[in-house]
Amino acid sequence: MSRTCQITGSGTKVGGNIARRGLPKSQGGVGLRTTGHTKRKYKVNVQKKRIWVPEMGEYVTVRLSTRAMRTIDKNGAYPTLLKAGLIKPIKAGQKKKS
Repeated sequence: MSRTCQITGSGTKVGGNIARRGLPKSQGGVGLRTTGHTKRKYKVNVQKKRIWVPEMGEYVTVRLSTRAMRTIDKNGAYPTLLKAGLIKPIKAGQKKKS
C-alpha cells in the first residue's frame, strides 16, 4: 500500500538537499560554496485511523495524513469523508445503526 492520504491525496514528494561549506561573508569568510546535491524524499505522515461517523452510526477505517485529521476536526467526519468519496450519502428514510 502506498503512503498516500485517502482524503487529501497527498503522497511522497521528491526534492533535494544542498551541501554547502565555507564561512559566510557576513562572518568574515569568502562565502558559502555548494559542494553537492543529493536527492531525497519528503514523506507524508500517514496514520491508519478508525473514525466514528455519528450520522451513519458506525466506524470507518481510513489512512490519512495528520493534516487530514485536522480537516476532520474542523469540518466534521461525515462531510469530509463524503467529499473524498470514501462513504456514500445517507438516504432520507434510512435509520442509523445503534
